[in-house]
Amino acid sequence: MLNIVTPSVLQPLCVDWADARQVSLYIKRDDLIHPIISGNKWRKLKYALLEAKQRGVAEIISFGGGHSNHLHALGYCCHQLGIQLLALVRGNYTANPTPMLRDLQQWHSRIIYLDKATYHKRSQPNFIASWQAAHPDALIIPEGGSQALALPGVAEILSEQESDFSHLLVPVGSGGTLAGLIQARQARHKNDLRLIGVATLKGEGYLEGLVNSLLPDSAYSNWHIEHRFHFGGYAKRSDELINFCDTFKIQTGIAIEPVYSGKTCWALKQLLAEGYFPRGSRILLLHTGGLQGAR
Repeated sequence: MLNIVTPSVLQPLCVDWADARQVSLYIKRDDLIHPIISGNKWRKLKYALLEAKQRGVAEIISFGGGHSNHLHALGYCCHQLGIQLLALVRGNYTANPTPMLRDLQQWHSRIIYLDKATYHKRSQPNFIASWQAAHPDALIIPEGGSQALALPGVAEILSEQESDFSHLLVPVGSGGTLAGLIQARQARHKNDLRLIGVATLKGEGYLEGLVNSLLPDSAYSNWHIEHRFHFGGYAKRSDELINFCDTFKIQTGIAIEPVYSGKTCWALKQLLAEGYFPRGSRILLLHTGGLQGAR
């Protein structure tokens, strides 16, 4: 019913950046697995939705901002699967709903707007328990879909790859994709693969904590998060970043946006210019989709 196309396309990344010819660059096109449920949003939702269908869940509750790629993908999935979505949204967009929120309305999702202070409680056990008590039969999925059930779906990214890489770059927002890759790398004994997360928001220490909270063992190594490329915070952008995204599409034919994929591509370009990667490195950039967030 959802028509997901996996494994996703793996292709060379041809750019004219400094030092790009000293390494081999590839991009995994998770943005192409579905026109709406793109990228890591499907990877993180796959097994949660399978469980919901097996249990006969009639309602799902989840959280996100007014441009949330997660809520957008989840709203479409719920509409297709006949499940009611209750979206708890940060901020009040009643007077000016975003394109994402208009889509949710079209897909018959229920939307409740929460003020900033209330939304800040979204991960607190008492807050979750109060919503569960009010909706005892509902399945609650955390912000961004990042939970234990997300990890096996993300792990399939590595199982799809026959080629070996020295480095993999991925954007980090709620931590689930990076955590799933860390765990999958360990399970597949690819410990020489260096995982580099690119922070899409201000959160040094906080983001590392989110990743570790999803892992059963905090001793996982050979990964880190770059915090220099968030451009001031989540969904923050500059004219320079927007122009970079536009130029990238012209040069490569691959659309990126300034919230997630644009910042990750920018980070790759800067790290290459700094000589971060040894000559001969094989580098994989994960395009996690989310292009609707740029509307």
